Amino acid sequence: MAAAKEAGLRELLSQRTKEVEEVVGRYLPEEAGHQRIIFEAMNYSVRAGGKRLRPMLMQETYRLFGGCGQEIEPFMAAVEMIHTSSLIHDDLPCMDNDELRRGKPTTWVKYGYDMAVLAGDALLIYAVETAAKACAMARDAAAAAKAVGILAQKTGVYGMIGGQVVDVQLTNKPVPREKLDFIYRLKTGALLEASMMIGALLAGAGEKEVKQVEELASLVGVAFQIQDDILDVTATTEQLGKPVLSDEKNQKTTYVTLEGIEKARRDAAELSDRAIALLKGLPGENPFLEGLIRMLITREK
Repeated sequence: MAAAKEAGLRELLSQRTKEVEEVVGRYLPEEAGHQRIIFEAMNYSVRAGGKRLRPMLMQETYRLFGGCGQEIEPFMAAVEMIHTSSLIHDDLPCMDNDELRRGKPTTWVKYGYDMAVLAGDALLIYAVETAAKACAMARDAAAAAKAVGILAQKTGVYGMIGGQVVDVQLTNKPVPREKLDFIYRLKTGALLEASMMIGALLAGAGEKEVKQVEELASLVGVAFQIQDDILDVTATTEQLGKPVLSDEKNQKTTYVTLEGIEKARRDAAELSDRAIALLKGLPGENPFLEGLIRMLITREK
């Protein structure tokens, strides 16, 4: 019975991933004009694949609160563009110096260091331009405008980029647990928070409910990053589509190096359980969303 349930979840996940791919693809720029190379680099990076986790969580949270319009779609595309921009910059020689991402050459390897920097920058600002299109589509334009603000805040110095700053600052240095938690909450968790908060907000959730969703997403983000740390030492390059032992190569402190792999597994599971408990306390039902959260913490790639 459990095996059949898991197989059903994976089949639904495949369907939903295709849906998200189609949405994101519709908002990518046309590859034309004198600056065509930057459009090619942007689209190459986004189309390289991936879990499409952030736009999927956004859409499923939107559905949880009864959302059924197209206003969510520009935000789905935007958050994936922002996530991709962070990966482009993470892979640069001045950062993690990785040559493989999702089984393909990283953007700087394919297009050069200079174009990779520009492609990351371009995706970041194009994401805001894309998200703003929802203001003309939404039933509640004020909510859409507020969602743009959430996306910007969770991306910037108080969110993802703030986490990256501390991460880079502490490269090759010992990282105390409280700073590692800070990095995980911002660098990984902030965009997940933005995704789920925007889904809830656009579907009409109240302020208290949006706050609960933010807390839930924060737990998912930290658990997801811990699982990433585990996979960096247990999975193969073929499974992950990127180099394994990258953290060790870059002498990075991770949850695994601080706590050990067994405690890391226990803590990821405990964070996941807390997130599910918060999810069950929200109005509406979305069994797929619950299954997706659980799967993220038990994934093998």
